[in-house]
Amino acid sequence: MIYLDAAATAPARREVLEEMWPLLTSTFGNPSSHHAYGEAAAAEFSRARSRIAALLGCRASEIIFTSGGTEADNLALKGIALASPRGRHIVASPIEHPAVLEALAYLRDFHGFRITSLPVSATGRISPAELEAALEDGTTLCTVMYANNEVGTVQDIAALAAVCRKAGVPFHSDAVQAAGWLPLDVGDLGVTALSISGHKLGTPKGIGLLYLRAGTRCEPVLHGGGQERGRRSGTENVAGAVGLARALELAQGALPAAADRARALRDAFTDSVLDAVPGAVLTGDAEHRLPNLASFCFPGVSGESVLLELERRGVVCSSGSACAAGSSEPSAVLRALGLDDETAYSAVRLSWTQDTTHADLEEAARAVVASVSAVRSLGTPAGPSALPA
Repeated sequence: MIYLDAAATAPARREVLEEMWPLLTSTFGNPSSHHAYGEAAAAEFSRARSRIAALLGCRASEIIFTSGGTEADNLALKGIALASPRGRHIVASPIEHPAVLEALAYLRDFHGFRITSLPVSATGRISPAELEAALEDGTTLCTVMYANNEVGTVQDIAALAAVCRKAGVPFHSDAVQAAGWLPLDVGDLGVTALSISGHKLGTPKGIGLLYLRAGTRCEPVLHGGGQERGRRSGTENVAGAVGLARALELAQGALPAAADRARALRDAFTDSVLDAVPGAVLTGDAEHRLPNLASFCFPGVSGESVLLELERRGVVCSSGSACAAGSSEPSAVLRALGLDDETAYSAVRLSWTQDTTHADLEEAARAVVASVSAVRSLGTPAGPSALPA
């Protein structure tokens, strides 16, 4: 079986699990406890924070550990907005992860915030000029994801953050898909806040972080014992933090060579599919996209049916965001890019890790071609009626 759904979750890396193991067995204490077990755990927790800060180019005190990307996004948006509402106006891209979109809907519905949705190009790119035009004197914050989780489009985050910095508007970016493939130095990016999730990088699920620039006011989302300097209460996940530090070190240490290799594999793979499948459409930006993700629409066929055929042929992938699983609605991302509903229902996303080989993707390309052909021969239409029960 060839696993090509790394954008949903990556397999845990052995090096990460090995470094976490002592924190689950011998050094298992609560880091808030004042005894030998707790102090040993606290020391490892502090080291993990410092290791991550060194990778992100920030202070250790600017790292807040969370349960994952969803919590990090919620803390950034709700925390900044509620701590300093200003004009209760937020600017966001329409192709954000559901964690961002639902947090924005909450702020709109329960706290009276106005949300301005930025225009995106047909490939999902956002113009700094369009962002500048959307900002107001009382804009509370702006959020634009670094790399899209469905189509892989990468934004010029440094340029967008510079526009907000000039206007005095806090800028948050969801970097969950970008981590491990793109530069993460927060000074170079110019962001106020940045979200990362460990399970996209090779940790077990349940650990993430929010970088929050020093001096940024942030109302806690979780209240309790006051951990994380009062910004995120709850017993700290020490093993997860150590695993995240190791996963980031492994991923960022392999760049840019790993990204260059994945990019070459991606281009060969997409060319093979586009050349062999009549009518196939590459979604997202052909140039500014993640090295490890290829997303297609196959108009006239059901993407879900193609997925079933692919798995029968030994290839596992997805039709889009795993966080929208179970929804019968077409992808909001693809609709924002201007695709009609029928085309959006034909979407297939394939994504891989640094360990995926050229042979894996060659075999996967052949499987895609065969699967689309098989579905077309059956005449299975695209749309919600084609979804499996």
